[in-house]
Amino acid sequence: MDAIEPFYIRNEPYYQPVGEEVALFRAAFESRRPVLLKGPTGCGKSRFVAAMAYRLKRPLITIACHEDLSASDLVGRYLLKGDETVWSDGLLSLAVKHGAICYLDEVVEARKDTTVILHPLTDDRRILPVEKTGEILSAADGFMLIVSYNPGYQSVVKELKPSTRQRFVALEFGYPPPSVETAVVAHEAGVPVTTAERLVAVARKIRHLKNHGLDEGAGTRLLIGAGLLIGRGLPPRLACEAAIVAPLTDDPQMRNALMDVVSAVFEAE
Repeated sequence: MDAIEPFYIRNEPYYQPVGEEVALFRAAFESRRPVLLKGPTGCGKSRFVAAMAYRLKRPLITIACHEDLSASDLVGRYLLKGDETVWSDGLLSLAVKHGAICYLDEVVEARKDTTVILHPLTDDRRILPVEKTGEILSAADGFMLIVSYNPGYQSVVKELKPSTRQRFVALEFGYPPPSVETAVVAHEAGVPVTTAERLVAVARKIRHLKNHGLDEGAGTRLLIGAGLLIGRGLPPRLACEAAIVAPLTDDPQMRNALMDVVSAVFEAE
């Protein structure tokens, strides 16, 4: 099997456009520009990338960034196989060679040396120097670099530098309008529209508490999780406590306040 074959998306992801993000992304792809996605956790950034990879018929390689992710993880390293030392491409090298879309999710969480290796891929050179082998990889047609981060949640230490940000076309994401979010939750969780509307109402009330005891608002992903539990027969209050409230906070007083919101929404007729 071709090494890149497993990264093609076979079934179209469900995505509801909110603004001009589809046209902007397509224009960036056609002009060979990298893209920076900004927005809160669970607002649909990853789903949007998957939907665009499907529409553009490009393989998608997603890399979840974390504090231990190094440049070698992205580019590649020598490995021992039996008595031999062989080179193994990292996921970024694989994307560059095969013209895939490479999505670095929450890029600021990775080690600083990863940002440095991205720079030559974000300008007209579109190259990836492989220091350990002495190679310089030129990006194949169709290659696109995408990074995402949550500007409202990062510390100053983990903020993207202006010299890096200015290399990208930036698309800003927020929580969808209520009608769109309701449609997404109903479709993805398989619950009635009335249930989805209540879940969205819960989220909108909770989002007002961000920076007032909550670090993050309730993302659409959490609502879908609650909807899936409700669809399996759990009472809405229990489902919301497990899938929305508990993931958002460990503070007892805040949990009680959020549960009061849930109760008020689902008990109102």
